Amino acid sequence: MILIPAIDLKGGRCVRLRQGRMDEETVFSNQPEAIAERWYGEGAERLHVVDLDGAVKGAPINGKVIRKIVEAVPIPVELGGGVRDMSVLKAYLDLGVAFVIIGTAAYKDPSFVERACSLFPGKIILGVDARGGKVSVEGWTEDVSVSPVELVGRFSGLPVATVVYTDISRDGMRSGPNIESTAAFAEEVCLPVIASGGISNLKDVLALRAVSGSGIVGAITGRALYDGSLDFKSASEELRTREKEKPPSD
Repeated sequence: MILIPAIDLKGGRCVRLRQGRMDEETVFSNQPEAIAERWYGEGAERLHVVDLDGAVKGAPINGKVIRKIVEAVPIPVELGGGVRDMSVLKAYLDLGVAFVIIGTAAYKDPSFVERACSLFPGKIILGVDARGGKVSVEGWTEDVSVSPVELVGRFSGLPVATVVYTDISRDGMRSGPNIESTAAFAEEVCLPVIASGGISNLKDVLALRAVSGSGIVGAITGRALYDGSLDFKSASEELRTREKEKPPSD
């Protein structure tokens, strides 16, 4: 399992929200590309970037900043937020984004996911955001009557790269990830899962790693890194050390 730093973009700046509320933001930097370079310098193997404005408006808003981030670091960047048609998806891939996350459109336009996977196999990530056991879409502003497992099941057999599973109730709250529900979700879907939401310290990271056998391959963290409650370099090194030491049956 790897640790993945999050860079959330709003108005061209790196911010963090509380439970996805656009009016409850904390600004961490006016130069997101410098933040990307920082995490790469501390050993990040991948970056998780979200265009928050795009997620709400249904169109890419922070394209220029995203280009700067991709050009600043030589590691894969996964990107989500407002990817709801093929022209936007292609534009991001042309920028050098390694993986594109499809969230709202996975629920509202399943055929789009099918076409995207056909054209770009292994480049598509399903973004599954959950609140109260149900999927939330439109930048977390609308909850629908479909469970996360049901949504992923609709795309069984497609060459999807992985699933980013976010527990909205824990996002940005530093209350610890929902280990039980995340592991249960990972066990039920037939795709690798990247967990997101709630990580506040090294203990939380190691708790997720302890259930990584369920299919959890990565963990995204944001606010904890920016407020200093989690040291990215130390946590990543701890994960690598444990990975090397684990027995074959682990």
